Amino acid sequence: MRLQDYWGIGPKTSERLAEALGTERAIEAIESADVRALVDAGLHRGRATRILRRANGEAGMDVLATGDARSVYDDLLGLAADAALTAHAADRIRVLTPLLDRDAVEARLDRVVAARDAWTDLDEADREAVADAFDAYDEAAGSDLAAVETAVALREAGLTAGPFADIGALDGDRLRDAADALADVRGSIDPAGGLDGDDIEIAAGADAELDRLREQLSAARDLADSAFDVLESVRDGSLRDFEALEAATIDHVASETGVEPATVRAASPDEALDAADFVSGTLRDLVVELEAAVEGREAAVAADIRERLGDESAGRDDATAGGSDGADDGGDTAVARAASAVSDAAFLLSLGRFAAENGHVRPTLVDDGIAVRGARNPFLGGDVQPVSYGVGSHSLADASGVASADAPPTGDRVSVLTGANSGGKTTLLETLCAVALLASMGLPVPADAAEVGTFDRIVFHRRHASFNAGVLESTLKSVVPPLVADGRTLMLVDEFEAITEPGRAADLLNGLVTLTVDRGALGVYVTHLAEDLSPLPEAARIDGIFAEGLTNDLELRVDYQPRFETVGKSTPEFIVSRLVANAGDRGVRAGFEHLAGAVGEEAVQRTLSDAEWAANDD
Repeated sequence: MRLQDYWGIGPKTSERLAEALGTERAIEAIESADVRALVDAGLHRGRATRILRRANGEAGMDVLATGDARSVYDDLLGLAADAALTAHAADRIRVLTPLLDRDAVEARLDRVVAARDAWTDLDEADREAVADAFDAYDEAAGSDLAAVETAVALREAGLTAGPFADIGALDGDRLRDAADALADVRGSIDPAGGLDGDDIEIAAGADAELDRLREQLSAARDLADSAFDVLESVRDGSLRDFEALEAATIDHVASETGVEPATVRAASPDEALDAADFVSGTLRDLVVELEAAVEGREAAVAADIRERLGDESAGRDDATAGGSDGADDGGDTAVARAASAVSDAAFLLSLGRFAAENGHVRPTLVDDGIAVRGARNPFLGGDVQPVSYGVGSHSLADASGVASADAPPTGDRVSVLTGANSGGKTTLLETLCAVALLASMGLPVPADAAEVGTFDRIVFHRRHASFNAGVLESTLKSVVPPLVADGRTLMLVDEFEAITEPGRAADLLNGLVTLTVDRGALGVYVTHLAEDLSPLPEAARIDGIFAEGLTNDLELRVDYQPRFETVGKSTPEFIVSRLVANAGDRGVRAGFEHLAGAVGEEAVQRTLSDAEWAANDD
């Protein structure tokens, strides 16, 4: 396969990747969703992420039928990546895509929920220990030693079962041996061959004999660089013959380098033109001999380290080698197994941490419908009122212990959501979109309970306040094709009337609701035009969100939980009441009071009185 066969890779990008990584390595990075490799090759992280999403989940990306759905998807993965324990785990999270296979969704849910529970079960000290281990892993750029030490930390924290079975399958003693061995090298060492890379070396302290030889070599090189000074040191005027100078040179070099005199003598030339030639020749040949000695000792130490890092199955009998199913393990080493297991553990624990810290639960996957109880918008901070809602068929309507007002009706294909300005209607659409997307990726959702169907397309369309034919045309071209396509579609459309005049908007909205029902899709449509709609199909209902007044700080007090089969009210008197109360200029206040008369002066006065009473009561 050519690099340019992948989505988003043109001739220039292909050339850059081939030059930086080589074609084979670049293809491997794409197939394994290695964001870091593409970024290191010079691609912008955002572009690298988009390429890998398409390469590894193109069909899943088609679920995101609109730009607003893709925006929610990006934001969700951004939130999850923020909880990642390593940079590589964050990269793996960013390239997750919706899964079209139900079994794959269930399998990922199994692993992530188990990881969430494992993270929750850790005490604070163990969580800190695990996080510290992953921090060290990142700081070491995911080195082999860091991977092994992290594996040891995870085992000590008890993360050895369920989604972390690969960590549990590692031999603890061999891991510790591997950690000791890897501490003796800088970089990676290939168990089947020599040292990997020109910059790899045996670390100081790994072998006393090697350290001694290196010190001698360094001293000999220093002397060789100043051979004239050595000659002056040994020729002090008292030496009367050449043999005496030879002996003095050998003693001096042996003393300065720590090399045995016999070794220095063996390195000295048999014939020399003069004293200077003898000294320089001795030092030159001694350096060559010491370099060979150091190289030989490094090879011996490397061989020992390779043996210590050898095949993990080497210490096990035939019945246990190769894993629990008896399959060939391909000669993987303890280090290779640890590196793979730690990467997977970081990925799963990061998703589990994200779910645990945000109170996400496992959704129940159903054939049709979407329903949530106690759902929270994942993008809102602080004290958020949870809501319950749903369309399609579901079982949350009859859940025990749930008030009827919080139990969404079942069986309706479409709901038309009405109600107060700033009442959370758009936020509810965004919440449903987030729940549907998280579930499609096999991730827990922000709710107390949820049932989510499989959708081939999710159409989320936010309100776009541009009142012209071009926007109307582009909006219809955005929402209608996925609605009429084969498969299941979820429609989440906000204030359609914002793009055309109210009368025509009501007609179009009626048409969309009817088309949604006819196509067997599900939909939630937000509008202020409920009373202008023609009779809706039997499979559609109208729900409402109500503002209940002003707080003592004159903030709008809204019950964000929709009231089912009830038309919501915009209640502009609350907004006008706040403007009247907050107006500092007498003329401006008079203007707002005039508007109060238009929307109902009595209601405005009652609202202001209620707010004042609440303030006094506090």
